[in-house]
Amino acid sequence: MSVGESKMILVADDEAHILHIVSLKLRNAGYEVITAMDGREAFELASSQVPDLVITDYQMPEMTGLELCQELAANRTTKHIPIVMLTAKGFMLEDEEASLHNVRALLSKPFSPREVLEKINELLGSPAPAAAPAEAAEAEPDPTESQTTEAL
Repeated sequence: MSVGESKMILVADDEAHILHIVSLKLRNAGYEVITAMDGREAFELASSQVPDLVITDYQMPEMTGLELCQELAANRTTKHIPIVMLTAKGFMLEDEEASLHNVRALLSKPFSPREVLEKINELLGSPAPAAAPAEAAEAEPDPTESQTTEAL
């Protein structure tokens, strides 16, 4: 992904370590990332910066992830933005409710950063970034590859 093609992703989670790992993985893949620590801040950022995709935790202070999805879906500027929701294991969202609020995927914690990236690439129609052979040989290992949210 070249700089001109870079897509913006908003990541909202009240757990700093999850924000860090997901943001790092996405930035390493060439995405521009903005972050929010609660639903209210996420809504304000989404309204002003209009990201290409939102990743949100379900349970956050100020405004839950589901409330954030409802607000985004009701706003003319943000209603088109696809959403990936991160949830506690076992949480389910009714299909009708998910589609009503533009939730395109639900990922249960713990998840791997690679799983998140694959889902984002799929939703945005972006191919997985590939390094040139010379660059790949010199590239340092991605520190997010060995981490999962469970280990944190």
